[in-house]
Amino acid sequence: MAQVARALWPCGRALAWGLAHRPPPRLPMQGRAGFAGTAGGPAATARKGSSRLLGAAALALGGALGLYHTARWHLRAQDLRAERSAVQLSLTGHLQLTLYQYKTCPFCSKVRAFLDFHALPYRVVEVNPVRKAEIKFSSYRKVPILLAQEGDSLQQLNDSSVIISALKTHLVSGQPLEDIITYYPPMKAMNDQGKEVTEFCNKYWLMLDEKEAQRMYSGKEARTEEMKWRQWADDWLVHLISPNVYRTPAEALASFDYIVREGKFGVVEGAVAKYMGAAAMYLISKRLKSRHHLQDDVRVDLYEAANKWVAAVGKDRPFMGGQKPNLADLAVYGVLRVMEGLEAFDDLMRHTHIQPWYLRVEKAIAEAPH
Repeated sequence: MAQVARALWPCGRALAWGLAHRPPPRLPMQGRAGFAGTAGGPAATARKGSSRLLGAAALALGGALGLYHTARWHLRAQDLRAERSAVQLSLTGHLQLTLYQYKTCPFCSKVRAFLDFHALPYRVVEVNPVRKAEIKFSSYRKVPILLAQEGDSLQQLNDSSVIISALKTHLVSGQPLEDIITYYPPMKAMNDQGKEVTEFCNKYWLMLDEKEAQRMYSGKEARTEEMKWRQWADDWLVHLISPNVYRTPAEALASFDYIVREGKFGVVEGAVAKYMGAAAMYLISKRLKSRHHLQDDVRVDLYEAANKWVAAVGKDRPFMGGQKPNLADLAVYGVLRVMEGLEAFDDLMRHTHIQPWYLRVEKAIAEAPH
């Protein structure tokens, strides 16, 4: 049962770097013109009145031209947004996506946050964590698993970060998923406990050419920052979830009540999982605390992580992605979201500065065009 419970809160790792600088756009030079008159005599007065009339006419003409160009720019911006939406629709309209998941898995939550924000329609298959009959077709036994039907081609994407990077690459570049997934080859590796695991190369890297990367990012630093914090969400933040939601026997029982209620369990399986799973995970959470070198009060590590993220976003932008969430925003949000409704989540919102950012991401996802 402990093994089943652990499967509900999975993990991952890898990173690659690089991007040529995008030169800042050159602003057009602006000139200024002035009007002057001279004093003295009726002719001078007439010339002065004429100059004022010409000045007023020039100002009116300039204002009209300014309004025209502003309106033209606004309409062109709307056209470009419509063109981008049409391109995205043409790319995704032929994609049929099926997500195999545990609803309470933070990695699955990350993928759902990405799909929802990008308005990608998908079907959810909730996997029974005991039997896993729903994914018997796959030799890869961890969720999330995404099946993508693209025309006659059916592709299986494994690992949450690979799924997100591959789909985002597809949305930006239009490359076939069949080609894109070859950029993220699986490899066998040994984890810290000496157990063989499957890792994926380049999983935080979007496979874009230079022009596509310049369209996606404001510069090399923005791309590097996004990759860094996506990996941080996988390698650190996600490991704070279990020790915090199973911190006490009461919290462990509440967590498993939530897992059973939201997951796919039979009546007997649910009753066994709720009580035996809660007891097992309460004990396992103590081992996880030691393994990840957490403090005696694991809430402190959770609060520090949240405030570290808020500091990285900063006060001058609503999201790490600027005016809209980027992949790092969606990853951190997705990981934290699985604690909603639990004591750990309420404490996190109450004792850190993360709530305004969290609510902004939640709103951005809810308002994504569908």
